[in-house]
Amino acid sequence: MLVDSHCHIDFPDLAEQLPGVLGNMQNNGVGCAVCIGVNLEDFPRVLALAESHPNIFATVGVHPEYTDAEEPDLARLLSLASHPRVIAIGETGLDYYWQKDKPEWQRERFRTHIRAALACGKPLVIHTRESADDTLNILAEEGAQAVGGVMHCFTENWEVAQRALDLGFYISFSGIVTFKNALTIKDVAQKVPLDKILVETDAPYLAPVPYRGKQNQPAYVLHVAEEIARLRGISLAEVTQATTDNFFRLFKTASRPQ
Repeated sequence: MLVDSHCHIDFPDLAEQLPGVLGNMQNNGVGCAVCIGVNLEDFPRVLALAESHPNIFATVGVHPEYTDAEEPDLARLLSLASHPRVIAIGETGLDYYWQKDKPEWQRERFRTHIRAALACGKPLVIHTRESADDTLNILAEEGAQAVGGVMHCFTENWEVAQRALDLGFYISFSGIVTFKNALTIKDVAQKVPLDKILVETDAPYLAPVPYRGKQNQPAYVLHVAEEIARLRGISLAEVTQATTDNFFRLFKTASRPQ
């Protein structure tokens, strides 16, 4: 059984075809998926999916790209994270691609999420884009290694991966690892210890080869796992077993399907 550790099946394009999305997961051996919260306004629909489907988990957080969303405070995040179907805090982090002036509000929001994770004992789901140094420095300053988490949709180099691993974080690979020109990411996928790898789709974005450019869905995490197996010269079964075990080791409150 594979686990898609990061997707957005609450987004309208996927939500309106949910039965087919869930059926395709089953057909491809994808037993679980995590529907990621990106703002508080839409969190109820994320949670509703997790409540309605035992193989869907939820997270709560406000993505750094959401500048006009409700600003989360510690009490609000902790209240929402107390729900048993919420397994992590995030998606949170820093994005200096869209926020090129590196606003301080973004870093403070990130710190609030880390403090919430520490307070509730649930791991973090980290987004970082053109901000790796600040992201890792803030994680270290706030003591995030006490709860750990995952560097989602990893697109950085091996040095950044090593720093994240040193903080106890897992590295998650998306469909980008299947792209022919993604040489840096392929290199990292070969070097990260197998017991620190997760796989994801980030659906509906970043569909892997052979679906590149089309709408992504959790079933396609199979192709991410296949590419990692190819790069490492091991079987798909080994990657499947390792990444699924890693998932449930990190997200301790997620119940493994019987």
